[in-house]
Amino acid sequence: MAEDIGSTVPRRQLGRLLRQYRTEAGVTLDAAAEALEYSRQKIWRIECGLGAVRVLDVKAMCELYGVSDEMAEAMRGLATETKSKGWWHAYGDAVPSWFELYVGLESAASHLRRYDESLIPGLFQTRQYAQAIYRLDRPQASEEDRERAVEVRLQRQALLTRRLPAAPKVVQVLSEGVLRRSIGGLGAMQAQLDHLFKLSDLPNVTIRVLPLAAGPQPGAVAGSFVILDFPLSKGGRAAPEPSVVYSESLTGALYLDKVDELQAYQKVWNGLEALALREAESRDMIKRIIGELRHD
Repeated sequence: MAEDIGSTVPRRQLGRLLRQYRTEAGVTLDAAAEALEYSRQKIWRIECGLGAVRVLDVKAMCELYGVSDEMAEAMRGLATETKSKGWWHAYGDAVPSWFELYVGLESAASHLRRYDESLIPGLFQTRQYAQAIYRLDRPQASEEDRERAVEVRLQRQALLTRRLPAAPKVVQVLSEGVLRRSIGGLGAMQAQLDHLFKLSDLPNVTIRVLPLAAGPQPGAVAGSFVILDFPLSKGGRAAPEPSVVYSESLTGALYLDKVDELQAYQKVWNGLEALALREAESRDMIKRIIGELRHD
């Protein structure tokens, strides 16, 4: 379990709880730092879930905020989990720091809703397709570094078929343009679409195509994004991890979890679902495009 989700979710859960109890106790960040003889930055990092947390620090903060013994014990348990290492840590800088948080959240999610308008997403890519993407994305990198990045991408895909914890439900909406955009050459693209078709057979994977004929659609403004939903916390020690919207750019990413942000993306998602082909129709389109590639 620890290798599957690492410390990402426990860190974020613990940080939210500590911020909540500090606020309820009427203790400002500066006052807490002074009372605990910590830097303001240290408390801020803990509350933002940006690193492992010592049990001793949690004990001191709980005492200052007047947290009940039962809740304090649960929070000390979370502190222990913040030291867990996810599988991706073994790949070092092959996982950019801004993407590491997403890998942890993706591994912990129970439900992923994705819209992609330009490329097949990493969870569904073949090795050849991923290699072609990284040759474009990292032209200055050595072949060895690019291969390590590809291995990370392929390792991530294990979550689609894992047994413990249960594999997440993945609902994917793909623009038809993604299926028709040749990446890596004719053979690589044909193999990629074959792989996509097979993945759509998995009971937890739904792939729907947004046809170009659908015309203007809300995703054109939003761009590619993922909505991640999370299961109930282990043992009920903390509230479930709030849903997060992830949106990636060339040099970083946005993690959105405010209520109005989630509502905005939920509205976009509803619009995409209304326009996308049904699952069976989407499989037919993928099969048809595979046939077209074979006759090219």
